[in-house]
Amino acid sequence: MEDTVSLHPSFCAWADGSPMHLFAVFDGHGGPHYATASIHLATFQQLPHPPPPPAAALCREQMHVILAEEMAGAAAAFNNRQQSEEQPAEASASSEQVAWRGALSRSFARADALAVSACACGRGSTLSVPKSCSCLQSAAQKGAIVGSTAVVALLVRDRLIVANCGDSRAVLSRGGVAVPLSHDHKPDRPDEMARIKAAGGKVMYMNGARVRGILAMSRALGHRLLKPEVICEPEISITERCEDDDCLILASDGLWDVISNKVACDVARQCLEDGSPTRAPAAAGSSEAAPSSGGAAPVVSQEEEPRCFRAAALLARLALGRESSDNISVVVVDLKARS
Repeated sequence: MEDTVSLHPSFCAWADGSPMHLFAVFDGHGGPHYATASIHLATFQQLPHPPPPPAAALCREQMHVILAEEMAGAAAAFNNRQQSEEQPAEASASSEQVAWRGALSRSFARADALAVSACACGRGSTLSVPKSCSCLQSAAQKGAIVGSTAVVALLVRDRLIVANCGDSRAVLSRGGVAVPLSHDHKPDRPDEMARIKAAGGKVMYMNGARVRGILAMSRALGHRLLKPEVICEPEISITERCEDDDCLILASDGLWDVISNKVACDVARQCLEDGSPTRAPAAAGSSEAAPSSGGAAPVVSQEEEPRCFRAAALLARLALGRESSDNISVVVVDLKARS
């Protein structure tokens, strides 16, 4: 598996001109290329192995671009409706949220199409696998086992929008309380199990609950072999921010398998309350490989976002200390102005 994080501040603007900030964690399966993402803030990176080939940067090249395109279209349509219809403020806010949800759902569907069409050898970063692909995978295998979780957080004005597909997770620390903003898509979750069975699939228990005994999550981008049981439709939450909000944590299951939401929030909050000043919102991410993979890859320098960096790195290393068996990626977003 390959985990990675993505930080794109001000990657697009909403209908009223407000900047939108994107933070995400991807946990890839079936090849390193799908979960490789760009970090616009990256200033320091140590890799325990050679970086993936250029064609392996599928998510880096496409995910934030897709989201920006869909949000731009949604913003234009929203503005057109606002100009043609007189709506009370409450109805306008509701329409805005519908537009955000639609843009995110369409973005995940487009990302899923990219994953399905990609070849497991690492080639194919567009909507079709290049005909020149000469890897040893058969035509039936190309893209069959390629996929990724995605937990994406968008920050716009006083709203925090989270879209989740898979078992990576978003947790908000609010006034010392851990508030989950996403719910893991596990095959044995009652509603997910019912959906899988309705689609003609089976949940088998082989080292935990797995779709057809293969995948330990019920939703993901890609995984053509496991469709229609494994779907790409994200669950979306929209949360109004308040002055008690401390930080947002996004992480892959390598963290959450061994650290509770509360412990993670307590650790991150303590790191953010100590140290030198930083702006708000600020973010940093850290990735730690499982012991079998060896090595770590911090993606934002300590000099640039010292407290966020420390929080993300400490959480990742704490998970390793608790013998997490999976790779670990963490993003910590500071939601407070600090002096």
